Amino acid sequence: MSTHPRPRIGILGAGGRMGRTLIEAVWAAGDGLQLAAAVESPQHPELGRDVADWFASPPSGVVLAADWSADAVDVLIDFTRPEATLASLRQACQSGTAMVIGTTGFDAEGRRALDAATARIALCESGNFSLGIHLLQRLVREAAATLGGDFDIEIVEAHHRHKVDAPSGTALMLGRAAASGAGVDLEARAVYARQGHTGARARGSLGFSTVRGGDVVGDHAVMFLGDGERLELTHKASSRMNFARGAVRAAQALAGKPAGRYGLDDVFR
Repeated sequence: MSTHPRPRIGILGAGGRMGRTLIEAVWAAGDGLQLAAAVESPQHPELGRDVADWFASPPSGVVLAADWSADAVDVLIDFTRPEATLASLRQACQSGTAMVIGTTGFDAEGRRALDAATARIALCESGNFSLGIHLLQRLVREAAATLGGDFDIEIVEAHHRHKVDAPSGTALMLGRAAASGAGVDLEARAVYARQGHTGARARGSLGFSTVRGGDVVGDHAVMFLGDGERLELTHKASSRMNFARGAVRAAQALAGKPAGRYGLDDVFR
């Protein structure tokens, strides 16, 4: 794959809410990027339509398609579903096309596939691409390291009624940050559900609570609850554009990079 002076971006799941926001973010990035492909499922009713129609803009020359060409795309951005993302990942590995992945809800097998792909392509994968969440992770890690075992840690997240995975990928990111700061294993300490007679809270556990409803873009709070005091670190997203801008910034950072896993520290320099 050759990288053009203006990296060519392909958006997977382009017809969805996040896909359309990503298209806007690519255009907003200006001359540094070009939208090269907008991809949807073969059954999508708007295949063949110029994506500029959605925004009442002049024709862009990019039509919604059921596939993408490695000859026309330098970096793919994918915020779809795990099964669709993994299929695209296999195709990207064959062509050497870099990928930015914001899809969440991967199972253990899916995560192994993501790890294996880093030997073939440049990959940036995250449960959240907003700058605010990136900073929040650092704060959570520091708070957990400072407060240690004296405070209980709870993570509360809220999303719109259409979100299908829980806890959110962002909540899990924050859980990993808290566990890292506290020096514990998240999977050994995580509590994802409480119902009935649960008994007293286990010392050192990390609790997750999930809210689904309305059109909430994404709210996350990490609570450190001690005796006589409580610290809450909160992030509230009011627009998907926050995530889209970060993903587009990641695409710019990946263009032309060798195979490997790239984190948000590589993006938000």
